Amino acid sequence: MRARLYPGTVTTPAVFVPVPWPAYALLDSGAGEKLERFGRFTLVRPDPQALWRRRLAPRDWQAADLVFVRESDRGGRWEGRARGEIERGWELEFEAARFLVRPTPFKHVGVFPEQAANWRWVGEQLARLGSGARVLNLFGYTGVASLLARAAGAEVVHVDASKTALAWARENAQLSKLGDTGLRWILDDALGFARREVRRGARYHVVLLDPPHFGRGPKGETWQFEQGLAPLLEAARELLAERACLVLSSYAIGYSALAFANLLAEFEGGTVEAGELVLPEEGSGARQLPCGFCARWSRGL
Repeated sequence: MRARLYPGTVTTPAVFVPVPWPAYALLDSGAGEKLERFGRFTLVRPDPQALWRRRLAPRDWQAADLVFVRESDRGGRWEGRARGEIERGWELEFEAARFLVRPTPFKHVGVFPEQAANWRWVGEQLARLGSGARVLNLFGYTGVASLLARAAGAEVVHVDASKTALAWARENAQLSKLGDTGLRWILDDALGFARREVRRGARYHVVLLDPPHFGRGPKGETWQFEQGLAPLLEAARELLAERACLVLSSYAIGYSALAFANLLAEFEGGTVEAGELVLPEEGSGARQLPCGFCARWSRGL
């Protein structure tokens, strides 16, 4: 007997509405870079989507506290008067979560501000679910989404293949005064862990997926987006409770929001919305910086 597909209702908005965040601002973008404010420091980072001309004057860019200089495909270095802050980092907050911004040799800083739209949406779903909600955060990185979910009362399983990322997430949990109660930190390959959870009969009300294009697990497992995404979604589908939601976001080049919507539309029942995550420039009117594709699936919420 052939398996039946139960396509859900699909909508594809152009962009997900950004969430105002006083601690962060995209000040300007253009010429392949972006000028951002994270708390008390301004940073210049590469961004291949910023193909247009800059709006601010050169002196505004030159006044940045830190500038990322790419040295090769493997990374680069930071220059500027705030270099002493790189190793220790500085604190930022979003609602109930406090976390460290810490510039890395790969241009990342430990938080993706465009994800604030998803953090807020997940918080709304958790409020509808009420007590007893369980959250699985695969590719959890430094854990801002996990901390917000735990602060909302959910039990959270946070999975990442990087010891460095897990240590950073634990540090952020301490800053947020959450401790380890209700939080499980798992060093593991995301697909392998999800499949084992299926065999154990686990169920989650919220599943978060933000996979990289390429990565390696703690035991040498290889993650490749093109080969791994469909099997991962198959496992995630088996883990979803009757009332549940799932968020899939990615910065992998070559895919679209519609491709993600088509994948999630195969889930039984529910509704799907897909689009782009964006960051609006401060004071620049309608110009928005595209940051990645995202699809959200929900059932019974």
